[in-house]
Amino acid sequence: MEIGTDSSILITGGTGSFGKKFVAAVLKRFPAIRRLVIYSRDELKQFEMAQIFPPSQYPGLRYFLGDIRDERRLIRALEKVEVIVHAAALKQVPAAEYNPMEFIKTNVLGAENIIQAALDTGVKKVVALSTDKAAAPVNLYGATKLCSDKLFIAANNIRGSRDISFSVVRYGNVMGSRGSVIPFFLSKRSGGVLPITDPQMTRFNISLEEASNMVFWAIEKSLGGEILVPRIPSYRITDVAEAIAPECKQIVVGIRPGEKIHEELVTDSDSFTTVELGKYYAILPSRPDYNIGKYCDAMGAKLVPPGFSYNSGSNEHFLTVEEIRNLIYRHVDSSFSV
Repeated sequence: MEIGTDSSILITGGTGSFGKKFVAAVLKRFPAIRRLVIYSRDELKQFEMAQIFPPSQYPGLRYFLGDIRDERRLIRALEKVEVIVHAAALKQVPAAEYNPMEFIKTNVLGAENIIQAALDTGVKKVVALSTDKAAAPVNLYGATKLCSDKLFIAANNIRGSRDISFSVVRYGNVMGSRGSVIPFFLSKRSGGVLPITDPQMTRFNISLEEASNMVFWAIEKSLGGEILVPRIPSYRITDVAEAIAPECKQIVVGIRPGEKIHEELVTDSDSFTTVELGKYYAILPSRPDYNIGKYCDAMGAKLVPPGFSYNSGSNEHFLTVEEIRNLIYRHVDSSFSV
């Protein structure tokens, strides 16, 4: 569906790193958008965000306090909304291992609340954000996001005659997001020591701008039922440390509970239902009645080879130290220099 001035969009977790970037992108393109709802549970973050994006300047902008655990509040917030971008989640891996039920309540039951509320309120498109940790998960956070992904994809089976579709966008580590490695290393470099979990560790990398553009693409072009995956570069954790603070000593501290050395976005088990879409992959439903050929014809896609996987350690494109520095300057800290 087309996004335009007449659109109505609600973003859960709208005060987070992605939410602020996506809202900025929407308002830059459509400053007079009919309705853009920031749905989140932190009043201070909403107040701070309203100083940057004041409703007096953007008449369609609304700040709506609420938790995705509360279905009735979601239904109220979704009045006359056509598009949901679901970015709310609990996502710190160690916290998930210590507080599993809290993550299940938000990431799984909250996802189900969004699905049911969307089906009951006339929403036409739902795009849910996922993570590379949902592919072959080894930690509780990844398991909750895999479950969330499955719920959103299966929601297409129960839409009946409603004009609604559900899709998922799954990508790697967002450069500069709160709690991620680059801001952490930047905060540590003055101490002269950077803690390295494992020298072999790699991660995918995507900027907030690229993630935002991918969600726009999903809203406008996805058919429903896809898990969309971007073709993005990887980095080595040691190269990030070198890029940020070459003068610092690197101390190996060991991986955290539930952490992987390398991350995956597409597993070899997914390869039989995964297609190429130019700069994206799409993992399609594995139901016997799902017509992959029809999807390929409609989207100009082609199946990947059997056994294909997309892993940060075996990725064809790795960022160099200099590329990492340039990206930090452009996307994280414009005052950054080595």
